[in-house]
Amino acid sequence: MISIYEQKNTYKLILLFVLLLIIITSILYTDYLASKLSDQEKLKMELIADTYKRLTNSTGSEDLSFMFHIIESNKTVPLILADSTDAILLSKNFDSIKIAKNESYLNGQLAEMKSQRDPIDIQYTQGVHQYMYYGDSVLLKELRYFPFIQFAIILLFIGVAYITFSTARRAEQNRVWAGMAKETAHQLGTPISALSGWVDYMKLQPDETAIAAVLPDVEKDIERLELIAERFSKIGSVPEMIVTNLNEQINKNVDYIKRRASGKVFFEVKSFNDETVNALISPPLFDWVIENLLKNALDAIGGEGSIEISLSKQGSKAIVEIKDSGKGIAAGKFNAIFRPGYSTKKRGWGLGLSLAKRIINEFHKGKIFVKESAIGKGTTFRIVLNS
Repeated sequence: MISIYEQKNTYKLILLFVLLLIIITSILYTDYLASKLSDQEKLKMELIADTYKRLTNSTGSEDLSFMFHIIESNKTVPLILADSTDAILLSKNFDSIKIAKNESYLNGQLAEMKSQRDPIDIQYTQGVHQYMYYGDSVLLKELRYFPFIQFAIILLFIGVAYITFSTARRAEQNRVWAGMAKETAHQLGTPISALSGWVDYMKLQPDETAIAAVLPDVEKDIERLELIAERFSKIGSVPEMIVTNLNEQINKNVDYIKRRASGKVFFEVKSFNDETVNALISPPLFDWVIENLLKNALDAIGGEGSIEISLSKQGSKAIVEIKDSGKGIAAGKFNAIFRPGYSTKKRGWGLGLSLAKRIINEFHKGKIFVKESAIGKGTTFRIVLNS
């Protein structure tokens, strides 16, 4: 059986792999888009360079408005036109304030452009050469940096989510441990109190005959302590699963709860067509689940009402349903009642149903859920097991 911790580690690795895949895909696709935009900007600069050449060689008789429109259409790509001695003849799309404050600013930009790519050679009819240097537009720069910004945001989100979930998980674990301690004390309290009472009773008896008469009751309380110890030991280990007669197992639990219930509570155990229903279970842990559900049903009906337990088969599944005539559960709370720490009881600690769900879902590979409930009418829990 794979433990829940191993499953969580597997899920973490899968999520990490998916995250890396998303990041790599984002970087590659963004690089592809940046490359396409860079090619378009290069074609645009070549067009503008050709336009400058045509303007210089123009006789002045043709309409030049279209050429000026092409030049003016460039509002994003920074460019510098220089001669063969690197003397700057023209610049466009640079910060005018930086140009005014720093005379060497444009020369620095020219040096940076020369290091990035080869210039566009503009050769005039007189044999004169001018060179157009250009850099990346603001849009292209932002596009190249976008995946890294996205990666940083994702990491920040993961970090915040991890801290939030870790804090919530630690709080939940603390509630579970506190609840487990209280549940242990509660489970042990009844038989220990009974044994203490029997010891005091036996001390007062004048002969061994009277003492011998109470020994069967003492043995029952000792057996109860052994059962509780066995239950808690199996929570932290892989329990042994055996095919068990659920009719007998549930009747045993009903008899135990019935002795502790009010005489005004009516119990009924029925099986579809009176058939025997078997399932692959861990009897001590399954008993714990049934006991918890029956105790919850008793609390819900408040000392007077009915509790009906029905068994049936559906293909390869065994179905157990526990129905009470109690106060019911609101529809929005069907899932919440299984969370550690959730309780509607003033003196409860909200661990019984959480343990029941873990026992059925994780150890028995089954399901436990609220089948139906109505406020003031009662609740039906359903357990689905492998038969």
